[in-house]
Amino acid sequence: MEKLVNIIFYNIDHSIRLYRMFAQKKLREHGFKITIDQWLVIKCILENPDITQHELSELVFKDNASVTRIIDLLIKAGYLEKETNPEDRRKFMLHVTKEGEEVIRNVHEVVLQNRSIALNGINQKELETADAVLRKIIANCKQ
Repeated sequence: MEKLVNIIFYNIDHSIRLYRMFAQKKLREHGFKITIDQWLVIKCILENPDITQHELSELVFKDNASVTRIIDLLIKAGYLEKETNPEDRRKFMLHVTKEGEEVIRNVHEVVLQNRSIALNGINQKELETADAVLRKIIANCKQ
């Protein structure tokens, strides 16, 4: 039987979990109170202004309840605003506030530093190969 450390999916999961812990620690060290998940939600909304909460959940790999909690925290922090959709009162439209845009801009440099550290010693060709392999795995699993 093969060992866990020889299973690619174990190593993919291990690497992403370590990266998230590393990235969160770096954000805290720089004085940011935002979490990686909160950053991800704001970034997704900025990139997809008309996104529904269900679509947002899929993009950030979280269930609806978790995304609802994150959204509530972001509204409380002043990074998001929520308004009722005039076409369907059961739905809400989310807008990133100026404070939300500012925190994303301010965190950006730390995010770039984190990526640089995590990808140290990996050349562009290796990155492209890894990306291609991961995209194939994603496509295979969507079938």
